[in-house]
Amino acid sequence: MTTSSAIPAPVTTSTLYAALRERVPELAVDLDAWTRRMMRWHFSPETGSTFWVSRKDALGFDPIVDINGFADLELFGLFDKGELRAAHARDLRPRGYHDRPFRIFETGGTTGAPCRIVNVTRLNYDVEVYHLMLQARGVAGGDILAMTPMGPHAYGHFVEGLADSWNGAVHTIDFDPRWVKAALRADGEAHSYTEHLIQQTVPLLTSERPQLLFTTSRLLVELAMRLPDPLHTYGLHAVCTGGTSCTAAEAQFLREEHLAGVDWIDTYGNTLVGHALQADAVAGAPALPDDVTHSYHMPPPFAVMTVVDPADPRREVVVGERGRVRVTALLEDLFIPNLLERDSAVRTGPHPWFPWDGVAGVRPFEQNVEEAVEGVY
Repeated sequence: MTTSSAIPAPVTTSTLYAALRERVPELAVDLDAWTRRMMRWHFSPETGSTFWVSRKDALGFDPIVDINGFADLELFGLFDKGELRAAHARDLRPRGYHDRPFRIFETGGTTGAPCRIVNVTRLNYDVEVYHLMLQARGVAGGDILAMTPMGPHAYGHFVEGLADSWNGAVHTIDFDPRWVKAALRADGEAHSYTEHLIQQTVPLLTSERPQLLFTTSRLLVELAMRLPDPLHTYGLHAVCTGGTSCTAAEAQFLREEHLAGVDWIDTYGNTLVGHALQADAVAGAPALPDDVTHSYHMPPPFAVMTVVDPADPRREVVVGERGRVRVTALLEDLFIPNLLERDSAVRTGPHPWFPWDGVAGVRPFEQNVEEAVEGVY
């Protein structure tokens, strides 16, 4: 008897959403149903973390009974990151995962002391979603040069997991983003550390000729200005950025002078809420602000981005209006309701690739009361 296995159909941008729902079935779950599931998970003594179960009685409502859908998460009010900063790491691990290995990741400290989160399954979700997105763009596979933070930072571990998903090699550099931020807070200058990162990167780019480069937009600008030749001459197929942003003029400079023949894929997000994927300006895409070439879309139900009125964070702005970004993370590893981000953005409508609202024109929120030091990450 002979057997045969079907060859999976190629993933394209037009079939990406269907492929995501097939490979990550949780993405097909209704947001309200998923919200109810996460309330039972995070606030039941058998499965919830000490962090959330210990706070249940002081909330003034019962999340398991009173949260019937995503909109009801307004009952939590705005989330205070100070509580996360003060938490003991083990108190963040859900009891339902007591028998599974876990890792602690920390944020980069852009707006103050770092926050810690627990990873059990979240990184695997991120890898699967991003891998499919790279497949749809035709650039998945090959070796990676990671000009990214490592150590306690999720970004570097995500890149390693991505390369593992296709048995690729990862060439990493020694990168501590907190050193940069400390230098900027002390004397407003981090040129020497940026040069240190570039000096590590150029030899790897030249000798190893990776197919993918992962870095931040700010470091991409610095690297491009120091290279004698355009990036495609080093064998790169795509540059994937996240973290810091660059200006419209800098983005245009990169595309015209250094990224010809190289796909530039950017994401918006952070350690706490994950990746909002880039959606290009294609037929049927939502209208974008001037000088903006793409929007970002966070895949629910794992996380939801909302653009709100800065004067009333409970009110979502209309499509096309600028406001402050508010996010909610709804993962088994992590629940964060109604976190005001340090960014403003324009709310966009659904995209043909990602049929849910997105954001565009992201930039720092001017009235942010926290002292944000972006640095190079």
